[in-house]
Amino acid sequence: MASRGVLPQILTGRLNPRAPSLLARASPFRSQPALPPSSLYYQRQTPLLRRRYATARDNNDAADQAKDTKEGVEHEDAANAAADTASKDTKSKQAVLDEASSSSASSSTTTLNDTNDWETNVNMNIDSFKQLPHANFGVNQFIPFDPEFREVLKQIPWEFRAPIRYAFAYGSGVFPQSKSGGRVPTDEELRKIHPKAPEAVKRAQDGTPKMIDFIFGVTHTQHWHSLNMKQHRDHYSALASLGSGAVSYVQDKIGAGVYFNPYVIVNGILIKYGVVQLDTLERDLTQWDTLYLAGRLHKPVKILRDDPKIRLANQINLLSALRTALLLLPPKFTEDELFATIAGISYLGDPRMSLPTENPSKVKNIVGNNMTNFRRLYLPLIETLPNVEYNDAGATERDWIWNDKNLNLVQDMDPVKRGNMVRRLPKAFRSKLYFEYQKKFAIPQLEFNKMMEESQNEDAVSFKRRQGGGFEQRIASDDPAELRKVVRKVIKQTISWPATTQSLKGPLTSGFKRTIRYLSEKMDKYRQGRDAEKAKTAAAEEKPSEKSEVDSKAEKK
Repeated sequence: MASRGVLPQILTGRLNPRAPSLLARASPFRSQPALPPSSLYYQRQTPLLRRRYATARDNNDAADQAKDTKEGVEHEDAANAAADTASKDTKSKQAVLDEASSSSASSSTTTLNDTNDWETNVNMNIDSFKQLPHANFGVNQFIPFDPEFREVLKQIPWEFRAPIRYAFAYGSGVFPQSKSGGRVPTDEELRKIHPKAPEAVKRAQDGTPKMIDFIFGVTHTQHWHSLNMKQHRDHYSALASLGSGAVSYVQDKIGAGVYFNPYVIVNGILIKYGVVQLDTLERDLTQWDTLYLAGRLHKPVKILRDDPKIRLANQINLLSALRTALLLLPPKFTEDELFATIAGISYLGDPRMSLPTENPSKVKNIVGNNMTNFRRLYLPLIETLPNVEYNDAGATERDWIWNDKNLNLVQDMDPVKRGNMVRRLPKAFRSKLYFEYQKKFAIPQLEFNKMMEESQNEDAVSFKRRQGGGFEQRIASDDPAELRKVVRKVIKQTISWPATTQSLKGPLTSGFKRTIRYLSEKMDKYRQGRDAEKAKTAAAEEKPSEKSEVDSKAEKK
């Protein structure tokens, strides 16, 4: 290809070998230890790993690729084990609670009136799942789903020779946003989206074939793109002709740090995949500097490859979403209102929501058809917070976790407890909130600077001591309508610019043809959602008129 001539010399080394086949790899349906190099698996793979690509660096590259393959298997096995545990936790409330604590019921008593001791001393410098606070920690992030569909999705990352450390699938192609209609698509409709879709994909998408979205977390973006461009040059736009340095620069320096390749066929399935550096993902999850990917992970996703640091960071992210939603909600609310508030956070500043490019009922559809998945995601965290609880008899029923009832909750509006929530919001997000209230309360700059200096030293202080002071309590005591207004403003400030620039770089990274196709499909969804809402409104208006006609006829008789 023409683009190969301009690639850096370092990229002329050997490509990664293909990933091990499904049968050769570990079973996805049970927890398994990491495989030692002497295992049968590696004996089987040795010929594959020793394949030569006519370079003088084969021995070193083979060792690197063996390491990458081993790590890929370990990260996938970790996700498999967590998903397996999640599927078994559906009957036991205590097991669900343990997912948010640092100790199981068998080893110590779970403390529900504090956010449990894992939050006391958060250590982000971990590189092993054994260093997580608890063996089942963060299992709530793994939503149980059809094993055949999961197996199909798991094969997608293995089609990339460049190493992927963390991967998840998300969006309406994975979690349908409407109730099953029983419709069966024609072969022509199916092939138009997925040329060779497996049966599991057909069933999961329930008669409406859609592109499946993925996010791949990688360690080094330029190296990853250099390898991927050799294997999958057709996935990239003309930007790739400038080399992996240009691609990684556009990814890391413009927008939210994600590079998307849409409308790609892998294993007969139409996908879109976004590439993000793991450090960028971790920072967004813990600090909310853009809320671009953190917002996507506020909603149920299907994690295919796991990473210990990202699992820990995402648990912090989910807690932050829950606390932010509570600041936006009244004393009494329903699960539907809570989850809609959480799901809506990432759309508040998204420019696509103010243009005819998104279904206006998107948030409502996401929550309405995924109530039990949202509950599975947030129940362990709700149970660990001291100021919110379920206030519904339905929460005492057997196996209530998986019924689709819309249950009631209540929260304590005590300024001290709500002030603590403000203090424990993500650092970058909280700083913006403080700045807004500095202006509102007319706090002198010197006093405000001193307060900010104290907050910058928080890493040396245990999280448990991050109690809200007078300033945080004053924020929490603000008029609820005003507090909601300010919090929503800060969310929009956080999201607006990264989301806008991320959208604007679409033609550059995806190419104009794919961008036009993407916008066209989004506009179709907008029109469909608008028409559906109009039809629903018209139907609702007709019912009272029909009732009044019946009543008038009855009166005449």
